[in-house]
Amino acid sequence: MKILRLLLLFYCLVSLNTINAQNAVQNAINLFATSPEFINAGISFQAIDLTTGNQIAAHNPNLALASASTTKLFSTASAIELLGADYRPETRLYIDGVIEKDGTLKGNIWIRGGGDMTLGSKYFHSEGNQKDFLLKWADTIKKLGIKTITGSVYGDGSEFGYFGVPDGWNWSDMGNYYGAGPSGICVFDNMLKLVFKTGSSVGAKTELLHTFPTVQNLVFHNYTTSDNVSGDHSFIFGGPYSLDRFSNGSLPLNQTSFEVKGSLPDPEFQLAYELTQQLNSFGIVVNEGAKSVRQQNQAIKNRYQASYKLIYTNKGQKISDIATLTNMKSINLFAEELVCLVGYKMTGNGSTEEGLKQIEKYWAEKFSFNGLNLTDGSGLSRTNAISAAHYCNLLKAMSLSKNHSIYFSTLPIAGKSGTISGLCKDQPGAGRIVAKSGTMSRIKSYAGYINSKSGKKIAFAITVSNFNNSSNDVVDKMEKVLNALAVF
Repeated sequence: MKILRLLLLFYCLVSLNTINAQNAVQNAINLFATSPEFINAGISFQAIDLTTGNQIAAHNPNLALASASTTKLFSTASAIELLGADYRPETRLYIDGVIEKDGTLKGNIWIRGGGDMTLGSKYFHSEGNQKDFLLKWADTIKKLGIKTITGSVYGDGSEFGYFGVPDGWNWSDMGNYYGAGPSGICVFDNMLKLVFKTGSSVGAKTELLHTFPTVQNLVFHNYTTSDNVSGDHSFIFGGPYSLDRFSNGSLPLNQTSFEVKGSLPDPEFQLAYELTQQLNSFGIVVNEGAKSVRQQNQAIKNRYQASYKLIYTNKGQKISDIATLTNMKSINLFAEELVCLVGYKMTGNGSTEEGLKQIEKYWAEKFSFNGLNLTDGSGLSRTNAISAAHYCNLLKAMSLSKNHSIYFSTLPIAGKSGTISGLCKDQPGAGRIVAKSGTMSRIKSYAGYINSKSGKKIAFAITVSNFNNSSNDVVDKMEKVLNALAVF
């Protein structure tokens, strides 16, 4: 009897400690939600115990909000699940004519895009080596004995469509590097680097010196001025495929070579142009120059199953490596291309719309998609609507997946790596929180996993939209909630 009483007492103490811990987390989110700065804000929060499936704490868990880059959790998880961690997107080279004895190709070179976002990417190639792949391509063509091409070098990204950018992207984003849209052919991260010289006085004009890569027929309207600022305070404006680009804002004084990053207007044509230039440097003449399928309106279904001969296949990087960079560095283009690749592999249609359709089809079999609205893969669209419960459902599903360890490894660690290296630094959550962050004007979010001090495995998500205080202040307040979970 004495032993039984001791066991009952022990059970009561454990239960009381659990209740207190649960109350501590719920109290933390309650206190957070009642902050005066959030009187007009939307807040969605949930934390669940992955072992039991029980909810630990919540606040409006089903409120669907635009949550910025935490959206990338869906695109990376979907790519790993549906494409496979070892899948490598491809870019293929074809010829469509006969090579005569004198080295004349009576036809064209075709670059068939397969959504490889790593082609010439700065994340996989060191500075100055982004064009090395073109040497291999040109060498392959030269070894075929080709000296003259009577036709053109065509860029063909038509299997991914020409929609430019996903629904809900703002005009103010599109011309900047983070607003580079997905495409069947990507090159140099679909990024246009612009190098400026600035003046010595406030308000002085700036001068555009050069760009990388060189864009044929680019018309640049420069309204950027010099100012007593630190860093880049300029903005680039321009729609997809448009060769008109506008800049305004300001850049630091007395700069002889200041780099600003924008979006590349037409990656499909750009790659055809780059290969044409490389062939010319090898002494191979391209009579009709570079062209793109979009410009020539020559999209033909099943083109490559006819008389076209495959001469080279360029394999991109593994999905696991792409997903890691997507989450660690929050690369919008990579996230968008992952969505498109899902659609391409599943149906042959590499559009954002088809990719999102396949993603919803896959996850809807595992949890409810009610109220969830995905319109892009990166979170740049403000028409996305995702609740904390949706994120926790995704994270729970991935915790049960055979790919869980791969997915887990793609996420930044609080206080240590990626976009959350400063989150909970030197606090209880440091090293225990593995998550994706999201940041846009008046939006802040986090979602991921927590290994609590007591050994519990937790999935959590928190999004705040339309707050009145600074983003840094919101993070400071969020850390109190996350630290409470870390010691739960």
